[in-house]
Amino acid sequence: MSFIKLSSYHGTSSSGDIKELIGLSQDIEGRTVVVLEDIIDTGNTLDELHKIFKAKKVKQFKIGTLFFKPEAYTKQHKIDYIGMEIPNEFIVGYGLDYDELGRNLPEVYQLHTQNMINLILFGKPGAGKGTQANVLKEKYDLVHISTGDVFRYNMKNDTELGKLAKSYIDKGDLVPDEVTINMLEAEVDKNPEAKGFIFDGFPRTIAQANALDAFLTTKEWTVSGTIALDAPDEVLIERLLERGKDSGRADDQDRDKIANRFDEYNEKTAPLINFYTAQNKFSSVDAIGKVEEVTARLSAVIDEL
Repeated sequence: MSFIKLSSYHGTSSSGDIKELIGLSQDIEGRTVVVLEDIIDTGNTLDELHKIFKAKKVKQFKIGTLFFKPEAYTKQHKIDYIGMEIPNEFIVGYGLDYDELGRNLPEVYQLHTQNMINLILFGKPGAGKGTQANVLKEKYDLVHISTGDVFRYNMKNDTELGKLAKSYIDKGDLVPDEVTINMLEAEVDKNPEAKGFIFDGFPRTIAQANALDAFLTTKEWTVSGTIALDAPDEVLIERLLERGKDSGRADDQDRDKIANRFDEYNEKTAPLINFYTAQNKFSSVDAIGKVEEVTARLSAVIDEL
């Protein structure tokens, strides 16, 4: 009996990069080889084993595994012996050794991981996005990140990113996505214990959506869902005109300016709705009603994520 040790896990996720840590020291050409695995999930390691033994010209190669995750398996190689099929969950125990995380426990356990809720809120001006974000962050213990607030903070406090953003704005140029995403990353990194985030005002383009996905992936997170607060334009216009009486904002007191903001929202948001719908991550809720009624509708969507 000989041992070959391969490594493919980084923390609780498969890296997809197979490393041969300990190799075979004996000649096995023309011999029958039976490999016993603790667990097979994606099959990446099994794929590498096939390459190793093919190169060594073995007569026959069979594979047996204690645990098998059929939902995760992506290869075509036959598995000859399966002890038990299990769901696609991260497990620890016995001799299972993923970066020495939870190894050599007396039984097999599903590892408890924090269930991150990362939401993106869409909504036309007046839809109540800010109000609902404040309610939801308290209810679900999330951190609300508003792009507008983040920009104002960085520019007011003259941070390096704020200075960089201001240099583009002063020239009349659009702030590059890279600067915006760096600001958001900094805000996320300020909250290492957060149970999730509400992203408000970002992303606004497909490129930004891809950038957000790429950033979340580095933390082994994903966008849980996107929710649009939906209401008839005329209702929202009346809300904004009423709000403008108190806020004094010029763009809340002119119907034409409000209509232009709605047109801009429709133009920018439509591609994003298609983008997230294709991932089955888009929902729309009725934004008409009392605050608690709209919150209940939003919660019904969030609780199913």
